[in-house]
Amino acid sequence: MGVLPDPTKMPLGPSDFPDEVQVAFFMFDLLSDTWEGTSGSYLGKNWAHCEHIFSIHGVSDPTVTLYFMKLYEHIIMRYRLEKQEERRKQSERKSQQGGKTYTHNVRG
Repeated sequence: MGVLPDPTKMPLGPSDFPDEVQVAFFMFDLLSDTWEGTSGSYLGKNWAHCEHIFSIHGVSDPTVTLYFMKLYEHIIMRYRLEKQEERRKQSERKSQQGGKTYTHNVRG
């Protein structure tokens, strides 16, 4: 494997990662996204064509590439879930307040 990225350099770009991880980013982007139809929730990538994409692009080590792809998907799914939860809580707060924000200045 190549050299790990410098954590003091933020944000990191794809070229800051080792070649194996860059290949995983590229392969991951080629997979189609899966969405739940009714709620519009993101369900992740469609992995059905992964082996075919690996063979087309001549991936030399599919096991390592798949490992980094799944790791990357886990990070993305966790991030999207956190954002979805934030939106849900924000919507819940608005509905409890009737959509209006009230401020009170109390001096005692």
